[in-house]
Amino acid sequence: MTKSQGKLLVIEGLEGAGKTTVIQTIESYLKDKHQKVLLTREPGGTRVGEWVRSLIKEQVSGETLDPRTELLMLYAARVQHIEEVIKPALKQGIWVISDRFELSTIAYQGGGRGLPMAMINQVSKAVLQGFKPDITFFLDLDPALGLARVLQRGAKDRMEQESLVFFQRVNDAYHQAISGMHDVIQIDASQPLPSVQQTVMAHLDRLIESYAIS
Repeated sequence: MTKSQGKLLVIEGLEGAGKTTVIQTIESYLKDKHQKVLLTREPGGTRVGEWVRSLIKEQVSGETLDPRTELLMLYAARVQHIEEVIKPALKQGIWVISDRFELSTIAYQGGGRGLPMAMINQVSKAVLQGFKPDITFFLDLDPALGLARVLQRGAKDRMEQESLVFFQRVNDAYHQAISGMHDVIQIDASQPLPSVQQTVMAHLDRLIESYAIS
């Protein structure tokens, strides 16, 4: 019998949206269904990706990271992530759960940094060649509430230190992007955590049923 192909599930959302908890919920759900699961993240997942992550998230004294540099580093890390980690896992029938993927680039570098979508699309087409997640869970949260949650966590990284206006642009870009996508599940992340988890699992039930997995 041929081993079934794994699926790539991506969790997206602003800072403070609760991505980590949702990822843990999905992981537990899939393991209860006897599926092999791999957790990964972007940028990250490989040595190249983790190196890019540190450059993007850490403050560099006296040096400003150009948005175009940021964009190209993210795609360099992403293609390495896909080829080295994601595709091999999917071929082995493993379900990959990624904390962020390309939608984050559209929202943060496109909406937040103001880079033209034509530029992002051109880079994406050249390096990803149409590769995309099977399903994306977008945790929808008001930017002000997200930042308030981040403040409760303590020290903030370079991205988390951006202004509310920046995150409002990011949020607008998220919504504009997903309005034309059919493989995105939008979840109200302002709900109490148990309600968010129940909503996620309800969607997973339907998803698993569509893939005929018990």
